[in-house]
Amino acid sequence: MTDNRLQLIARLHQMQRGLCFIGEEPLDLAKDKLEVDHIIPRAKGGKDDENNYAVTCEFHNRNKSDSDLRIARCVARYEKIKEQHSDKGPNRPNLGDFLSEMGGGKHEIAAHAEATALEYTLSELGITKCTTPIFHDKLSGMDSAYLELPVEYVFHDERINPRAVGARLRGLVEEFLDGRPQLHVALAWGEIKNGKIKVQVFDGQHKAVSQMLLGNRALVVRLFLNPDINTLLEANTNAGTSLRQIAFDKATQRFLGSQIFWEKVDEYRKVTSRQDDDLNFSEQDLLGFFKGEHREIKRYIIDDIRVGVTHHPQNRLKAYVEFSGRGKEKPLSYSTIEKTFFSTFIHKEPLLTSMNLRLEIGENPRDLEKTQLVELMNIIAEEIFEGQYDFDIGTDKVEEKIRRGENISDDHLRATRMSREEVVYNWLRYVHHLIKRYYLMSGQIIEDDELFEHKFSPELWGLIRKLIRNLTALPVWVNHSLSATVFGGKQNYDYWKCIFDTGKTPAGQQVLAKPLNLDDLIS
Repeated sequence: MTDNRLQLIARLHQMQRGLCFIGEEPLDLAKDKLEVDHIIPRAKGGKDDENNYAVTCEFHNRNKSDSDLRIARCVARYEKIKEQHSDKGPNRPNLGDFLSEMGGGKHEIAAHAEATALEYTLSELGITKCTTPIFHDKLSGMDSAYLELPVEYVFHDERINPRAVGARLRGLVEEFLDGRPQLHVALAWGEIKNGKIKVQVFDGQHKAVSQMLLGNRALVVRLFLNPDINTLLEANTNAGTSLRQIAFDKATQRFLGSQIFWEKVDEYRKVTSRQDDDLNFSEQDLLGFFKGEHREIKRYIIDDIRVGVTHHPQNRLKAYVEFSGRGKEKPLSYSTIEKTFFSTFIHKEPLLTSMNLRLEIGENPRDLEKTQLVELMNIIAEEIFEGQYDFDIGTDKVEEKIRRGENISDDHLRATRMSREEVVYNWLRYVHHLIKRYYLMSGQIIEDDELFEHKFSPELWGLIRKLIRNLTALPVWVNHSLSATVFGGKQNYDYWKCIFDTGKTPAGQQVLAKPLNLDDLIS
């Protein structure tokens, strides 16, 4: 390394306070492998000038996501916060996580509203007597004001907007860097209580986070004053579902639907003069009460069941579910869970029985449906994934790696192949047949979509576990020769139904030694 390069690195190291420009972690001039790169690439007009140079560690420079080091640094900041908070739940990290890491969400503003103006102070930062106009929306009947607030005065409303902040914000970071303003500001709400307002952002969190990652310490928000929270909740939900204004993933849509369901329950209690904890009415009663929202109420009921399963604290399968779109680290997508477990086992029609039926003895139909679905998922997690699926390998191009002769363990390959949506749907059919037959043999005739609303015996649970264990033992899951054919691409449900029913593909290729038989699978 030349003396001039050493001197340049030393100067940059001092200017950067001893930190890697991208990873913002300490650099050791004596030990670390260091690289010098343009901050703004020459292709974007960056100059060959010391003011446009930065020193980075070899790891971050070789793995940077963008040739513009400013964008690469923002992505590195995002990944670091994501890693710190992703284990807190499926919809993480969210805006609240970024605010907590960047000194936000600390103070409420002191405020007083007149007819046409909002006066507020940010005394903790020494800012006094700010005034902004109040606008009245004639259509919604709501009042709002526009404020530029330091992040210390901004909070996240996780109830109205439970979405995770995804890596797609990289494009927004680039837009802001290129000086292109975004089309709307963050939306927030707050109630004036005892002269204070807690400003809670419920929309525009990707734009807010992008600005914070770039070092912006103040955000412009449209603040709804003393709003009807239920209206905001439904507006935000509709924007991400029926109106498709926001790219809500399905898991987020279900979470919001569950929130609205309990808002509707509270509204029903209030109008019918019931106590706050009264559940002595049925889902069908709710449907009859909200007559103009028949389809929506039915969806909210099912959304609440879905959320009760996926967010259940004892659900061990959720560690293997990608909740936000399509990922390559986890084997199951949330969409797969919906199209297999939920479509097969959840009772989709509103119940006529009261919502508190047998609740005190743990045999409420809806509660049983949720807890027993979780128990089924836990058995599957134990038998297929735990200690067997390798997150470091993930699902990306596994079959291609097999064809290239790469060393993929049988346990990982089995878990990956059994996670395919069309495969899951078909082996779950055998779970359904087993439960149905068990009840029939005991003299009970139960409708297909009500099976999980009846308490399973230890004997039945034992049979279910044996079934799953025998399914996982099928040689097809670890047969490398099928990588280019049977597992070479996504197949439809009927393709795997044919394999399980006949042992062969629709084209006649032998895959199983013989058709699957329920008696064999539980023997």
